[in-house]
Amino acid sequence: MIAWTILLAAGSGSRMKAAGLSTKKQFMDAGGEPVFWKSAKAFSRVAGLSGMVFALPPDEKESMEAVVAELDAKSPLGLEWACVAGGERRQDSLENALAALPRDCTHVLVHDAARCFVTPEVIVRVVEALRGGARAVIPAVPVKDTIKEVRDGVVAATPDRSRLMAVQTPQGVSLDVLRRGFEAARANGLTVTDDAGLAEALGLPVHVVEGSEDNVKITTPEDLRLLDGQAPLVAIPRVGFGYDVHRYAAADTPDDAPTRPMVLGCAPIPGAPRVIAHSDGDVLLHALADALLGCLCQGDIGQHFPDTDAKYSGVASSILVSEVLAGFAPAGLTLTHVDLTVVAQVPKVGPHREHIRRNVAGLLGLPLERVNVKATTEEKLGFTGEKLGIKAYATATAVGFESP
Repeated sequence: MIAWTILLAAGSGSRMKAAGLSTKKQFMDAGGEPVFWKSAKAFSRVAGLSGMVFALPPDEKESMEAVVAELDAKSPLGLEWACVAGGERRQDSLENALAALPRDCTHVLVHDAARCFVTPEVIVRVVEALRGGARAVIPAVPVKDTIKEVRDGVVAATPDRSRLMAVQTPQGVSLDVLRRGFEAARANGLTVTDDAGLAEALGLPVHVVEGSEDNVKITTPEDLRLLDGQAPLVAIPRVGFGYDVHRYAAADTPDDAPTRPMVLGCAPIPGAPRVIAHSDGDVLLHALADALLGCLCQGDIGQHFPDTDAKYSGVASSILVSEVLAGFAPAGLTLTHVDLTVVAQVPKVGPHREHIRRNVAGLLGLPLERVNVKATTEEKLGFTGEKLGIKAYATATAVGFESP
């Protein structure tokens, strides 16, 4: 399955215009970025989507295409994208967008750009239903209010609320169904208000997945209050990976080489080989510092604490870790878990494991149950197996909260 998103942002904004607002709702500010781009970013966080087509107002297509390029340069979607001019009706914009899809595309997710609070979770549910074989999929939520059918100002019927659902986007449809649906719509003069309606016109089943109460659409001027920083925050996990290695001092090690007594996770290891290192040589904390920098997307330990800088000569690695960790709060990140592995033929790390674990937990301010320390050998293979050195791996998991 090769799926693309079609983001419908070609509406004229008639309700906003009637209220005296000149900017179309899809281009209004939503916390420092346009509403339509806020929608697009939610799709960029979903694996398995290959690209996006923006359907834009015909009279603003060129200017808004430049805006898309500028936004993508500043905050890349990580997706291929294209822009097309929209049409008079929703289905016209959709059909124009289909022409911009690559030949190998098999499925599309069609989304209203004004639903800028859509979450990756809702999108994933639609994608997984398509992947499972559904030809058309819609997200929906149960209707909470009693609905009345009214004719000439008088209640004509009260539908059973338990059978009613409010439909949302993105709506997922296989490309062949959409194209056949457009043929049927043209042949029968049909106008459909949602994309799955084209599948319904062919008599095909439309599958329903769980939507979200937060996935609201900016429609009227009153809805603009939702853009005022009231969108729910979504937890975004980050995982950093770190690796480090230190050589053991040997008989032929030059006298001027910086050798240090072995320390692992701030724990001295009596009787262990000395290591050659610029700082205190704590290979485990060096790997941990790299993992933390990975969460921050800030390079590696060598960039921040170069071994060419004399001020780091013999410095305690706990200081380096603490300096990196100090960057988490300003970045809006909370460290939640670390997993550490020491690889060495000698010394035996097992007897020191719990000491190391307690030290690391205290250094990071984490509960003990969120710190794991492992030790292994490489069955006498490689440089660790030949007792020439020691290496360590680390992974760190952090969580940040962002608007969807």
